[in-house]
Amino acid sequence: MSSIVIVDYGLGNMRSVSKAVQKAGAEVLISHDLEEIRSADGIILPGVGAFHEGMTQLADLSQALIESEGHVPILGICLGMQMMMEFSEEHGLHQGLGLIPGIVRRFSDSPGYKFPHMGWNQITIEKQDDPLFEGIPNQSYVYFVHSYWADTPAEYCITSTDYINTFASSIRRGTAIGVQFHPEKSGECGLAILRNFIGMV
Repeated sequence: MSSIVIVDYGLGNMRSVSKAVQKAGAEVLISHDLEEIRSADGIILPGVGAFHEGMTQLADLSQALIESEGHVPILGICLGMQMMMEFSEEHGLHQGLGLIPGIVRRFSDSPGYKFPHMGWNQITIEKQDDPLFEGIPNQSYVYFVHSYWADTPAEYCITSTDYINTFASSIRRGTAIGVQFHPEKSGECGLAILRNFIGMV
């Protein structure tokens, strides 16, 4: 059975992610230990909250994640995905892990749209051959809670979603993968996506 390490850096819904990954069929370890992260078969970086606080809390764990890219699959969820990018404009300009090119931007205020983007929305699969979405129907519904979105070149966009503007709802470069939605809150579709991630390990 594959061993997945969920990175514990003090922000994020580790318990619900852990339960979902276990249900999807993997052994799970929640850890902030550098060596345990470095020796993982796969890594999940969850997160809720502010970008700068997340990067500050990651501290020396950042280097372990950067070193792991290209060797093991890494899945960033929500804030975890945003921290994989180069920069964020949330409360000033802050540097991310730089695993995936692009910048995190705030949704513009727009009449008729609630803020933050919270609830079920559809994903358009842009990269049909990406293994993370194998067997996932196009226009499936997944669960979002976020106020910022990933502005990344099209070549890194796996799925897109429309809310105020069209944004990358999942991204990839090499073994670094991010999803803006919460697979652990997305029912059977989310579990299927987690199973696909486990299958990459």
